[in-house]
Amino acid sequence: MNNAAALLVALSTSWTVLGTLAVAKATRGSRAPLLAGDVPAVTVLKPLAGADPSLEENLRTFFEQDHPRFEILFGVERQDDPAAFVAERLMRQYPHVAAKLVVHQQRSGLNPKVRNLRGMIAHAKHDLVLVSDSNVRAPRHYVRELAAIKTSDAEVGLVTNLFAGEGAATLGASLEKVQLSGFVAAGAALPTTVGDAAVIGKSMLMSRAELESLGGFDSVADVLAEDYVLGKMFERAGKRIAVAPTVLANVIGPVDVPAVFHRHLRWSMMRARLRPLCFFLEPLTVPLFVLPLALSALGIWAWPWLVSMWMLRDVGGWLLLKGRRGLFAPLLLGALRDVLALIVWMTTPFKRHIAWRGHRVRVGANTALSLE
Repeated sequence: MNNAAALLVALSTSWTVLGTLAVAKATRGSRAPLLAGDVPAVTVLKPLAGADPSLEENLRTFFEQDHPRFEILFGVERQDDPAAFVAERLMRQYPHVAAKLVVHQQRSGLNPKVRNLRGMIAHAKHDLVLVSDSNVRAPRHYVRELAAIKTSDAEVGLVTNLFAGEGAATLGASLEKVQLSGFVAAGAALPTTVGDAAVIGKSMLMSRAELESLGGFDSVADVLAEDYVLGKMFERAGKRIAVAPTVLANVIGPVDVPAVFHRHLRWSMMRARLRPLCFFLEPLTVPLFVLPLALSALGIWAWPWLVSMWMLRDVGGWLLLKGRRGLFAPLLLGALRDVLALIVWMTTPFKRHIAWRGHRVRVGANTALSLE
């Protein structure tokens, strides 16, 4: 028992250490030279649906990008969508920025984000397209940096980013921030570092021509994890996924703990269907779950092991992505985050459906969606 326990503790420790190192590598890596002169133009695709209080400031950061040649397309499915009014107000405030509101009637496809992207992309003027979610807040060099990374290396097919939670300070929002900076960041950075990308769909820059040669957005119209599948499409075509060093802000509203639970349950359902073995082993990424094994293998030293794993994963990830601001959250919430993660993991095998935009949708193999 001690040998088996020691092996599992070693695996858990390795994941935490390597995951944190991968986050450090991604965010502290060398930056591509920010292009001057012949800068490739970029079309930013912003799928919108509804307006939360942070939307205007999130979108404003895209009007203030320092990239010399870019346009912004805002996509909505209804003219009276509240997000459309926010976009139009900003377009009036920044008349020098090429921006357009696309109201489309794209009805096919069960993934609403992809449906929105399919309605927008026909209006894109440039080959480089950047998919960016509405809750993203970006620094001025963001678009230029991603364009530089994509064009400086012919092997790069898609460029993405890591994220840090910003915004509200409720218990639910704080848990979300800890989860994003710890488990989510490591879970994206580590496999991508070793060539088995886990793309975060909140930020994806790619060539439209390359995308369409692989099947385009149509090929992911009926899958839940469109970002992961797109990443795999590029990898199978011999392209590499690059993680830009800039950490983007994922703005979080005043969500409660049940809302965080349901969001991460949906993400867990995706992981279970995309990487079943990794999902089965996921409890090894939860130090609180591994504690009984650590007590068997390490005795009293299991307690400092537990604290060091929390510190490395949650505090280390927080410092790498966010700095010292709000550091009390990962210091205080490691145990609660582990409990939530275990409940999500245990619930996932019994979950087959999600409620999405008024529809009950079944999530099948590889996150294929179907109406019931």
